[in-house]
Amino acid sequence: MAPDQVPPGMMRIQPNHRRSRAVVVNGMVHIGGQFADDHSGDIGAQTRETLAKLDALLAECGSDRSHLVSVTIWLRDMADFDAMNAVYDAWIDPANPPTRCCGQVRMASDAMRIELTAIARVR
Repeated sequence: MAPDQVPPGMMRIQPNHRRSRAVVVNGMVHIGGQFADDHSGDIGAQTRETLAKLDALLAECGSDRSHLVSVTIWLRDMADFDAMNAVYDAWIDPANPPTRCCGQVRMASDAMRIELTAIARVR
């Protein structure tokens, strides 16, 4: 299959030469690494912007946060864990919490504080 062809039953969301922001296949949405575009904010601001981007991608894929299956969160510094959770806990659907893991990594930019990936089911 040619690289520019999409297999039947698969939808690539916002693809470029390197990656797709999300891929929908077999009723599941796989969302690649999302992060805030504005790296000048604190962890709260960057978390809010990142989750808003996740909401937009989920909607574009025919899903929403109540259909999340798994979320992986990467923090630049685990000292941001509590402040990130304050934003995340207000955002997540408490009746439908996904599995989740959170770890510390070296980010692509020193100003970047959070990146996340997610898997969800299409509505």
